[in-house]
Amino acid sequence: MKKTCLGQAYCVKQTFHGQAYCVKKTCLGQAYCVKESGPTGGYKRKDMKMSRLMRNKNGMIMLAVIAAAGVLCGCAKLPEKLNLPAGKAEKTELTVLAAASLTDVCGELEAMYEKEHPGVDLVFSFGASGALQTQIEEGAPADLFFSASTKQMDALKEEGRMEEESITGLLENKIVMIVPAGSDAGITSFEDAAAEKVGMIGLGEPESVPAGQYAEEVFDSLGILDAVKKKANYGQDVRTVLNWVEEGAVDCGVVYATDAYTTEKVEIVAEAPEGSCKKVVYPAGVVKDSRASKEAGKFLEYLGSEEAMEKFEAYGFSRVE
Repeated sequence: MKKTCLGQAYCVKQTFHGQAYCVKKTCLGQAYCVKESGPTGGYKRKDMKMSRLMRNKNGMIMLAVIAAAGVLCGCAKLPEKLNLPAGKAEKTELTVLAAASLTDVCGELEAMYEKEHPGVDLVFSFGASGALQTQIEEGAPADLFFSASTKQMDALKEEGRMEEESITGLLENKIVMIVPAGSDAGITSFEDAAAEKVGMIGLGEPESVPAGQYAEEVFDSLGILDAVKKKANYGQDVRTVLNWVEEGAVDCGVVYATDAYTTEKVEIVAEAPEGSCKKVVYPAGVVKDSRASKEAGKFLEYLGSEEAMEKFEAYGFSRVE
């Protein structure tokens, strides 16, 4: 019996006990069916001997073969190339590996950019910058890397894994000490981390989390790093440390100021003393193995635009000076 799919005619002809019949099929996601008829008129797939046939493994295989033959060898062939409706063109997917501290602001920037560029689909993966660096080194798909430290970006650049000319420092952040909201522990400074009033402190894992590396620089400059290490609990990224402090699982923690601004469950009690650690700079750049480097470059340019910077500043970041 002749049917059509996207305007093209084709035919499915099947028989059971000498009578033509059809079961419901799909063509490119569209259901089609012709009126079924058997020796006693209309029937459904489970009627009469068809139910036993369908339960039989060999019968199922034979039906699949017949159905395929009906589409491939029917009275008309499907077109070799289909003209898909307008608006169905495949989008360019950009994979962005970004520091965990960028989670909230990037969620907003994603929606804004995709609205202005409907042909682009942004896919963000957030985590510790060191862990993201490792993913790129191991060949994970990535188009853009947005790090919370120059250390990881510099390492990838030296390994030849980044488009060197694309790398740019976009943002600055601050390192702060936080405590649970309403805490009565009397913690007011970074120096207090070594005091008895602090039983446990939350820090980012210094091997992979830039915030943890900055924290160690601060404590080392104050001469209390060894004492702090004895009471440190290390998180896989800065958001983990933030959650610990929110829940009161630790007495205090060291995070970025922008992380502390995202919740009312913590209080900032101190900023890292001036000169106690390197400037916290967030660089971004196009990954050399990107399969959409042109579009990645356009999104990187957008991240430095006035529109994007206004959003970054609303979350507590500042421009690189």
